[in-house]
Amino acid sequence: MKITALILLISISLISCHTSNTNVDKVNQYYNAFNVSNYDQIKSLITDSIVITEGDYVMPYSHETFHEHFKWDSVFQPSYKIIDLLEKNDKVIATVEVHSLRFKFLKNNPLTCKHQISFKSGKLNKFENLNCINADWSLWEKERDSLVQWTKIHHPELDGFINDLTMNGAINYLKAIELYTLREQQ
Repeated sequence: MKITALILLISISLISCHTSNTNVDKVNQYYNAFNVSNYDQIKSLITDSIVITEGDYVMPYSHETFHEHFKWDSVFQPSYKIIDLLEKNDKVIATVEVHSLRFKFLKNNPLTCKHQISFKSGKLNKFENLNCINADWSLWEKERDSLVQWTKIHHPELDGFINDLTMNGAINYLKAIELYTLREQQ
């Protein structure tokens, strides 16, 4: 009986010590941290500098500037849902569906995109946007441009929100959306 209990205890210990922490697991942890607004967990998963690319547009971030990006994004109350994860040659291809107040206004909610995620020293260090499967960019631009032009005329105190990627810029963006939407309802 003692030997059976000892073997069971050792087996449980070995199983609990062998927690998987693959690149796929790290990507899951990253998006889960975004969903619960846990920047400290995100910071622990990324390298000291991280790069996000969208076509020819390259955005390098330090921890501090990525934290600003995180705060900007959080104003729009996003929720991330991983649709698919595929590990290929030490990279992860993640298909992610994102719902947010901004995407809702831009009539692209949810926005589902594929990202290729690269790693360095076991941490996430580059996100490359491969494509957004369901995006209607012409509708996005039309909605965005209408909002920007209307805001410039009717609420100049909020003008410039579109290029202000700080938390305050996101708050102004959301305020412009609210005012614009109220205008449509009157």
